[in-house]
Amino acid sequence: MKCLICEIVKGDEKSFKIFEDDDFIAFLDIRPLFPGHCLMAPKQHVENIYSLSPDKGNNFLSAIQTIGNAITRGMASEGTFIAINNNVSQSIPHLHIHIVPRNKGDGLKGFFWPRNKYESLDQIRETQEKIKKFVKSNSHPSVN
Repeated sequence: MKCLICEIVKGDEKSFKIFEDDDFIAFLDIRPLFPGHCLMAPKQHVENIYSLSPDKGNNFLSAIQTIGNAITRGMASEGTFIAINNNVSQSIPHLHIHIVPRNKGDGLKGFFWPRNKYESLDQIRETQEKIKKFVKSNSHPSVN
């Protein structure tokens, strides 16, 4: 199965690039939330954020900052919305970040799904402990 982002990286699929270096590429989303909505991805096929090597992670964040600032300035927006889907709702099985220009009153309402409250303080603490049990300092997270 062909990967759309890999095809863009190879030049076999048309895109409207706004950034490219040895490791990363950014291009306009063809179905934007707002004009200027970009996708940024590693050039190497990486399925999701958990598969990105830690040494590339810092450079990826730096590139996201560069593109986010450029979108804010270029689109004269007040800020950006930056989002990553991992596996669920990931339309392309290649890590990509959405960077969307934002302005107050633009109609985008927070997250795109309903938000809920915890049932109790006990449920909050139980949830906290479930996650903390798997947090390991100085380790690269795995998808397992």
